Amino acid sequence: MKIGRTFLAQLVMLNLFAVCASSAVAEIRATDDAGNLLSLSRPSSRIVSLAPHVTELLFAIGAGGQIVGADEFSDFPVAAKKLPRIGRAGALDLERIVALKPDLVIGWGSGNSSAQVTQLRKLGLNIFISEPRQLSDVSSSLRRFGQLTGNTEAAKISADDFDLGIANLRAQYARRKPVSVFYEIWDRPLMTVNGQHIISSVLTLCGGINVFAQLGQLAPTVDVEAVLKAQPQAILGSGSDATRPQWLDDWRRWPRIPAAANGNLFNIPPDLIQRHTPRLLEGATLVCEALEKARLYPPVVRTPP
Repeated sequence: MKIGRTFLAQLVMLNLFAVCASSAVAEIRATDDAGNLLSLSRPSSRIVSLAPHVTELLFAIGAGGQIVGADEFSDFPVAAKKLPRIGRAGALDLERIVALKPDLVIGWGSGNSSAQVTQLRKLGLNIFISEPRQLSDVSSSLRRFGQLTGNTEAAKISADDFDLGIANLRAQYARRKPVSVFYEIWDRPLMTVNGQHIISSVLTLCGGINVFAQLGQLAPTVDVEAVLKAQPQAILGSGSDATRPQWLDDWRRWPRIPAAANGNLFNIPPDLIQRHTPRLLEGATLVCEALEKARLYPPVVRTPP
C-alpha cells in the first residue's frame, strides 16, 4: 500500500506539473507602447482595430481574418474595406465595439480618445495600445501582434523584411550630405512634425534634418514666418490622398526659401509615410530619393531685405 500511495502521489504531482507547464506555455504576454503588460490565455481570434495602421499591421502578419471590426478609415488592403465599422479613430462607437464581443482591442495612443479607451478598459475588454515613434517600432509592433494573434512566423518574416529594407536605406543614405527639411502635413492650419514623430525618423534615415524637430508637440502648428526663418533646402508634403496637393506648389511664392528657389518641393503619398506599417518602407524610399535630388543644389544663402 505504501508503494501504491507513493506512486499515486507522484502521478498527481506530475499531472499538476503538466497542467501548470501547459498554462505557462499557453499564456501570452506582451507589453504595449504605453508600457502596459497584457496577458492572454490564448491567441486572440476576435480583434477590433481602432486605427488604420493597426488594421494594416494585422493584415501584414496574416491576421486579417481575425479582425471583427475596424475604424472607418481602415482601407488597406482591399479586404479591410469590407470590415464592420466602429466609428472614427477619435470618435468611437463604444456600443458597437462591445456588441462585436472582441477578445482584444488594439488602439492608437495619439489618435484615439483616451477617455473612450479608458471606458473600454473599464468594461473589461483587453486593450493593447499601439504608438510607433521610431522605425524599429514598426517591426516590433509586427512581432508583438504576431504573439497576440498566434501568427508569430508570418510576423517574423514581415518584420525581418522591413528591418532589412530600412537597413539598406540607412547604409545608402544616412551618411550623405545633410539636407534641411520642412515636412508639411497640412496647410490650414500649417502643420508639421517634431523630432519624436516617426516621419522625422524617416528624414534622419535619409540624411535629412527636420527644421522643427525641437518643437514640443508631436504635430505642431507653425506659420510661414517660421518656415522663412528656418530656410529649408527641401519641403516635403502629404495631402489627403496620393494626388499632389496644390498648397505644396504655393511655396514658389516665397523664392527666399532655398527649397522654393531650387524647386525642391516633393509630394509623398500620405498612406506611405503617415501610417506606421510596412508600407513606410516605400515612403522612406521616396523621401530618400527626394532628398538626393535636393543635394544637387547647394544651400542658397540670402541676405534679408
